[in-house]
Amino acid sequence: MTNPLTRRQVLQRSALGFGSLALADLLSENSRADGPVAGPLAVKRPHFPATAKRVVFLFMHGGVSHVDSFDPKPKLIEMNGQPLPFAKPKFEFGGTGNLLASPWKFQKYGQSGIEVSDLFPHIGGCIDDIAVIRSMNGADFVSHGPALLNINTGSGVFARPCLGAWTLYGLGSENQNLPGFLSLSPSLYHGGAQNYGSSFLPATFQGTRLGDGGTHFKEAKLSSLSPGEKPELQRLQLDLLKRRNERHLASQGPDSALEARIDSFELAFRMQAEAPEVMDISRETAETHAAYGIGVEPTDEFGRQCLLARRCLEAGVRFVQVNFSYPRNYWDAHGDLRNNHTTNAARVDLPIAALLKDLKARSLLSDTLVIFGTEFGRTPAAQGSDGRDHHPHAFSVWLAGGGIRGGVTYGQTDEFGYYVTENKVTMPDFHATILHTLGLDHEKLTFRHAGRDYRLTDVHGHVVKEILL
Repeated sequence: MTNPLTRRQVLQRSALGFGSLALADLLSENSRADGPVAGPLAVKRPHFPATAKRVVFLFMHGGVSHVDSFDPKPKLIEMNGQPLPFAKPKFEFGGTGNLLASPWKFQKYGQSGIEVSDLFPHIGGCIDDIAVIRSMNGADFVSHGPALLNINTGSGVFARPCLGAWTLYGLGSENQNLPGFLSLSPSLYHGGAQNYGSSFLPATFQGTRLGDGGTHFKEAKLSSLSPGEKPELQRLQLDLLKRRNERHLASQGPDSALEARIDSFELAFRMQAEAPEVMDISRETAETHAAYGIGVEPTDEFGRQCLLARRCLEAGVRFVQVNFSYPRNYWDAHGDLRNNHTTNAARVDLPIAALLKDLKARSLLSDTLVIFGTEFGRTPAAQGSDGRDHHPHAFSVWLAGGGIRGGVTYGQTDEFGYYVTENKVTMPDFHATILHTLGLDHEKLTFRHAGRDYRLTDVHGHVVKEILL
């Protein structure tokens, strides 16, 4: 005997499926509490009270040398040119020679007296708002691709959702007319889109790319975001497309890619009204442009990124990643260390300090988490005559705002900066701490995929409570 059709199937197959559409609309109306059905980016409650509502991640692609920036090592000066008196790591990217002293001096800044290299005098001036972690460990990921994926997604081996995607999945976004997660000028190398992708999370949570590491940020634009001459006609076209997509979805079953595509069309339509205004930094005063170093070299490009990040955060974007990216900008100093780090620091130091001060002046720093990170450090021993190799075994990052205790350092490396000797912070620890400031328990923020519950920190991670208020 043939199985009878269900009422839903009858509605789907008769009268061109319009009965099914009417039923879906009625069911959606019945599911509403006091407004429209919540979309995937609707604001969600955190697991516990948060100290940070939003995140800006300043990512330095290539590997900033910790012993030349935020982890001073007088012993390198004393033993410059001599062999390292203990064994080098088993995992190295390339060969290194004798110890190399930093070309830069370190100065004490602020009431805390934390030492910062002369590379970063403007950031040094903000040090009392910053917690420097000097004991980061990136496992054995000694090449850029896996190391970038490790700091961005928690895995240097498997395809996993990135930090921004997990944040959006856990909290949603405060502004439904803008992307909840923006990645400004990301590199298309060394992991590429995976660094701002959602992997097995619904595609709605992936980052929206603006620009790339190969072009000047002044030229970056969101593609296909120009309103037509007749927005009411565009609205009718989108409504028709949405109905057809939803009818297909109802007949075929769940399809996260199609659902994300439907959401993206709607978001793009809403963005046409708000995004151009938010992303127009010309609306800022001349004084603000000058503070960020916009309009002058070498700070114009990164200054534009930092100012746009502030405008987006202020407008309700949940997560903004500001990338200093390959191939135009790159910290990978295998040789010519002095020129590489001097040039790059001059591009980012002033804009980053301006961002911190601007957020603070607008009462946004207290609930905005600012992260300065890089995929690994660089070897205290020389590569060639004036370079440093990749070094994931010990390096520095810093955090500010959003419930972070300012004016502190955490963890220590040995007297040369080769290995962590106190309070090692692994990448899962780092991610767990970031999620904690957002009110998210890294052990509870999970997604069911392929028969198991996944999380950003996998089965590891401890919150570094010592740097929290």
